[in-house]
Amino acid sequence: MTTTQQSAAPATRAGGAELTVRGLAVDLGGRPVLRDVDLSVAGGELVGLIGPNGAGKTTLIRSVLGLVPVREGDVDVSGSSARAARRTVGHVPQRHEFAWEFPISVHDVVLSGRVGTIGWLRRAKVDDFRAVNEALERVGMADLRDRPVGQLSGGQRQRVLVARALALRPRLLLLDEPFTGLDIPTQELLTDLFRALSDEGRALLMTTHDLAGAMHTFDRLYLVNQAVVASGPPAELTDPAVWIRAFGFRPDSPLLTALGVR
Repeated sequence: MTTTQQSAAPATRAGGAELTVRGLAVDLGGRPVLRDVDLSVAGGELVGLIGPNGAGKTTLIRSVLGLVPVREGDVDVSGSSARAARRTVGHVPQRHEFAWEFPISVHDVVLSGRVGTIGWLRRAKVDDFRAVNEALERVGMADLRDRPVGQLSGGQRQRVLVARALALRPRLLLLDEPFTGLDIPTQELLTDLFRALSDEGRALLMTTHDLAGAMHTFDRLYLVNQAVVASGPPAELTDPAVWIRAFGFRPDSPLLTALGVR
């Protein structure tokens, strides 16, 4: 277990590091949001990124995608810079970030995930449609491919966003709070899918507020509050002090007992 900031964890399990972040520092609006962050995700890993609101989790995801300016540090995605690799990384944003009222079908939303591959104002090719169909089958939405997205339930919308990311056939998948507002069966369906994807050798980095679920779901966890407070397999993150430091829990908080760290 790591209780202080250190260099990015070594690549483990099935493959080499698909994502390596070293010494990352990000300021937004003149305010420091992240500082000296080291992180890595290997092929075959399902890694959790957890921390309180405002800890910088979404900013870290956006930094990997090259969507926010980085003051210091390096982001390496499969041997390329963040900006160069943006077209190859699958990204599932928070559900409220998508314009669901836009008159577009499930199929076309998923196809939009391949715009970086197809190119602007160019026609999709056979392989693009094949990738869309594969992604829809993977998330169990093939039967609803022609339905307007505005008519979908919350769980169906989340599966569409996952399919849009999978349509790229990415080696690295970034998921920002994919379980928020979902019922338990949908969460379990997506958890099974994410585990299957990691078992196929893909690298997944996911933010979540479900701390108890995180302790049972992920291969490794990063506890973040502007910096990495602790990292390691869940079974090794048993020191209450690092949870108190990351989340501001009281020493007698029942959450520590629920997490099995006290």
